Amino acid sequence: GLEAVPTQVRGNARLLQRLVRNLIENALRYGGGRAEVVLRGVPGAVELDVLDRGPGIDESERERVFEPFYRARGASESSGGVGLGVSLVRQIELQHGGHVHCLPRAGGGSVFRVTLPNRP
Repeated sequence: GLEAVPTQVRGNARLLQRLVRNLIENALRYGGGRAEVVLRGVPGAVELDVLDRGPGIDESERERVFEPFYRARGASESSGGVGLGVSLVRQIELQHGGHVHCLPRAGGGSVFRVTLPNRP
């Protein structure tokens, strides 16, 4: 079974809430209307995964999605947003000493993984 391990991330609560909300909204918008969220403690950090079952993001575009106004191939303006949500996630995680990556999801879709240091 899963065991809950208390963990803590220090930072700006408003910005960290925005980070989580933007990732979930992105997954809902481009990932087929459903998102899964997994939070886990890892040595020295907290990892947050937001998973979707969308079309996935080509390997060549996985870093570019964090650029302001960038739209992955096949994403239309009619799907909403102006391409700032995920770029804001990168700015917030950098301010908190973390990392964010876009990874392929087994079985199709994407995983946006944010790693934030676990500060005492």
